Amino acid sequence: MAELNQIDLRALARGDKRTWDAFVVAAAPLINAVVRRTLASYRLSEEDVLDAAQDVFVRLCAQDFRLLKTYDPERAGLPTWLSVVSRSCAIDHLRRRRQATEPIDDVPEAALGVEDRHVEKLKIPDGLLTARQVLILKYLYDEERDVTDIAKLLAVDAQTIRSTHHKALQRLRAHFREDEPPRGG
Repeated sequence: MAELNQIDLRALARGDKRTWDAFVVAAAPLINAVVRRTLASYRLSEEDVLDAAQDVFVRLCAQDFRLLKTYDPERAGLPTWLSVVSRSCAIDHLRRRRQATEPIDDVPEAALGVEDRHVEKLKIPDGLLTARQVLILKYLYDEERDVTDIAKLLAVDAQTIRSTHHKALQRLRAHFREDEPPRGG
């Protein structure tokens, strides 16, 4: 990190090529490590991780080094500041890569593959739940999948899965409350 702290930031912000080259050599290990650590749980390819690290350098020099010029040594050391910038860039890179999703209501029911045996297994009256609700309950309870996995499988947002699950449970509760005998003596 000593090399990084010895970079002439004014020359860097002016766009001096030699200073930029020295900065890249000094900062690359830190930036790569932070990006790799930030993206580790997403199981991205090495190429994606390196692309995200490259995004950090692009962001630093974009718009005439605008971001780099915001660095304030009074607030943090350069390695700390670069770590924060690197983490932010890595998250932004991940957001740009995020798969496009579509609302579950736009997915044809035939593509959802609802099986009638599941409805019988749960003893849910026909027509009480939509096919989508039955499918979500099947994935959650029979296959014990988590919401994130189901969302990826169906190419919808995880909140859509939670909402569909909630609505299905509301319908089931309302239905089974109607069938309960009155309480009391």
